[in-house]
Amino acid sequence: MQSRCPRSSDYLKRLRHLARAAVTPTARQIEIRDAPQLDLLVTAPAGCGKTEALALRVRGLLDRGQVQAPKRVLVATFTNRSRDNIRERLAEHLSLAAMRRFVTVQNFHGLSARIFLAHSNVIGMTSDIRMPEADWVGDQCRAKRLTFAQSGIVQDLLRVAKQTPRTDDEVLEFLREAQNPSALSIELLRQEENLLTYDDLPRLAQLILRSDAVASLYRNHFAAVVVDEFQDLTPQQLQIIQRIGANRTTYAGDLAQGIYGFAGAAPEQVHKEVASEVSREISFAESHRSSPAVLAVVNALTPIVGGNRLTSAAPKSWPAGGVTGHRSFADTADEAEWILRFTRAVLHRAPRHRVAAISRTKPRRRFLDEVLANVTDTPWFRWDDPVLDSQAGQVLRSVLGRVAKPQFDAADDRLNYLWSLTRGVDLQDPSTREALTSGLGWLADLLAEGTSIAEIRKRIKIGDEGSLLDAPGLHLLTGHVGKGQQFDWVFVIGMEDGTIPDFRANSDATQREEARVLSVMLSRARHGVFMSNVKIVATATGDLRRRDPSRFLSLFKNVETHLDGTGMVSWLNSADWVALSNR
Repeated sequence: MQSRCPRSSDYLKRLRHLARAAVTPTARQIEIRDAPQLDLLVTAPAGCGKTEALALRVRGLLDRGQVQAPKRVLVATFTNRSRDNIRERLAEHLSLAAMRRFVTVQNFHGLSARIFLAHSNVIGMTSDIRMPEADWVGDQCRAKRLTFAQSGIVQDLLRVAKQTPRTDDEVLEFLREAQNPSALSIELLRQEENLLTYDDLPRLAQLILRSDAVASLYRNHFAAVVVDEFQDLTPQQLQIIQRIGANRTTYAGDLAQGIYGFAGAAPEQVHKEVASEVSREISFAESHRSSPAVLAVVNALTPIVGGNRLTSAAPKSWPAGGVTGHRSFADTADEAEWILRFTRAVLHRAPRHRVAAISRTKPRRRFLDEVLANVTDTPWFRWDDPVLDSQAGQVLRSVLGRVAKPQFDAADDRLNYLWSLTRGVDLQDPSTREALTSGLGWLADLLAEGTSIAEIRKRIKIGDEGSLLDAPGLHLLTGHVGKGQQFDWVFVIGMEDGTIPDFRANSDATQREEARVLSVMLSRARHGVFMSNVKIVATATGDLRRRDPSRFLSLFKNVETHLDGTGMVSWLNSADWVALSNR
């Protein structure tokens, strides 16, 4: 792993602020800002300026007096990253005083925790309970030494049990009927230890909001609600929002980016319900992120994934109009070497560019990871590994120096064994402790998989998230991790049946979700996107298996800018690299 110098997050934010300061809002963004209705559906595909539009929307609500003190606007997001992103945008349109007085930005778990802590008595519980701690359920699965497949079944079962407003007793009854002893014992332990998991928070919030008195309190407190990425809502989360902001909610997102069905999201059901609830819909159709060539392959999936067909906001500004391509390789080694050569060629001509190699699953990408393991002349970054602050990183390295593999393998609770090796480190900062908890779980998983201590040590990254998001070089990630990001160039690897679409996608609904995952991966690209498949893939046991090209590849045969391997090389040799490096 190449080392990288941490950069200040505040400095990066200032740079992004200056870059946007002179940007004039688009006609659609102004329309969203000025829409007088409180109930609105904003359909905004990737790269269309949705976050900026939502910030303008909040500004418009305040300017028109639709939100007046002591009432506030609730902005609900899914992740800390998206929460921080929209806060940053809001700070460009509102004073600090206005932000504090009129706007609440929370992710769904934060909102659910707030509801529970304030009103737990409504459902006969007390707030004297431990809040979620990192991946507690995963820790229990590791303590039980469940296999990866067994752990997945247990976590899915617990998630399903809690995505309806069941009481604790009803959750236990559901698990008894499911006849999974591991899931049942983990839930019994959770209740015995008086703690909550992340799946418990929305369950309990939904139970509490069944009370009309409590729901009325929140409706009176929040004059308007804004939901970012509506397609990621579970039916449970939608019901929480509806109890708080019925007929006063702006929903923004894109059906084509609904890729979290495995976590309970129901994009088609939610879209249908939201569309019937609101009185107005505003759709984006122009992309400010991607070249016309990239948009052509994204649009080729529209008949399957839904959403809008996109055009480029400034098609002539893209050198040669961008490029897309497909190449078939004999094996994964050839594929990896080609991607590495391409990355080197890009960085030689455009040193600031970022290239992404995105796969549907991490196991399919492992071949590229192996090739890069000894590469030192090209910066590359693995997004699966946690980015730690300096203190957590130092502690994790010290733990690695004390690990005895036989003792780790024999430990009844492997995570507790690793914690014991921290030797009483006093972590006063909760965020550092949380980072170390995540890092120790990651370390336990790698050790259990047989990864060497030396390899793990090389993979420890110290810095901040901003330095990863902006670093030039080759970035390795999966489709779900990459959602919300953008790169100058994207390689979608593993375009084989069984990988994308996944071999478990055996219904029309799951096939559509697989197509949406592909759409998300493709739409990360700015200048160009390339897809690759291989004819022979090695299994985890070393067996060689012949693979057929993905059925999705046939959808791109009529895309004019879609080139084969030879055509891509010719295009790259003729493209205006000076212009590319300045974009």
